[in-house]
Amino acid sequence: MALVKEESDEVFSVKHEDTEEQTGPILMKEENQELHEMEEKDQFEKHLDLLNGKKSTKAEKSSSRKRAQKTKSNTCHLCGKSFREKRILEDHMRIHTGERPFTCPQCGKSFNQTGNLVRHMRIHTGEKPYICLQCGKSFKDAGSLISHMRIHTGEKPFTCQQCGKSFTQSGNLISHMRTHTGEKPYACQQCGKGFTKSGNIKKHMRIHTGENLHTCGQCGKSFTHKASFKTHMKVHTGENRHTCKLCGKSFTRKGSIKIHMVTHTGEKPFTCDHCGKCFGRKENLNKHLRIHMKKELF
Repeated sequence: MALVKEESDEVFSVKHEDTEEQTGPILMKEENQELHEMEEKDQFEKHLDLLNGKKSTKAEKSSSRKRAQKTKSNTCHLCGKSFREKRILEDHMRIHTGERPFTCPQCGKSFNQTGNLVRHMRIHTGEKPYICLQCGKSFKDAGSLISHMRIHTGEKPFTCQQCGKSFTQSGNLISHMRTHTGEKPYACQQCGKGFTKSGNIKKHMRIHTGENLHTCGQCGKSFTHKASFKTHMKVHTGENRHTCKLCGKSFTRKGSIKIHMVTHTGEKPFTCDHCGKCFGRKENLNKHLRIHMKKELF
């Protein structure tokens, strides 16, 4: 099975537009485009070499990159950045002009580079030419394949400087950093609720729109979230993944088995702030609180 790579070199300069986690100033991303392009090429070629049983030396890759750096002669008159080829400079200039001359004939979305349009078109065609030869999974672009390969290698090159947690993708690190900073850049325009990821706000918007994307083929019930749909399907399949080791009772939800375990441990983690009485279940505490509410009313 051969790993297909059909496009020109431009495919390696594509930003990961489908990766929800990535964020940050577009200008900074675009200005680092050429370096990212060379690095991604090197990684992709390394992946091919490994699959073909070849060993490419560091010296070869280093000399290749040095040659690329030495031949830069085209300079942007607006920001001073230099490029090794005129066509790369022309692509770069669109960052400043905002020009997006490459338009998708199916949905009308425009792009500043042909490589971005080529990859975008795969959303419509469903084409996934980059194949992992270890597990057979296919991808729309080389960058996604490279990220996927870290599942097999265990490599996590992106590390949080605050807590030391490591990630396979830079976008995941960026999202993680918001747990430290408290940043929530994606805000709902209808209710103002903030989110750390664009994917989360998309799911949230279904509450306002009433959109149900996941419909059960057996009973017709619809769900806004995939996780809720999967949990519901266990009702029909009889699948119970969470089993109590003490009594053998099974549950479809992880939360349900946690509640059940209280019957064995006798733990009462829910405490009334008014009188100090403890309960094993939150719903029992809520019922109890109504007693205090009635007393306050009268």
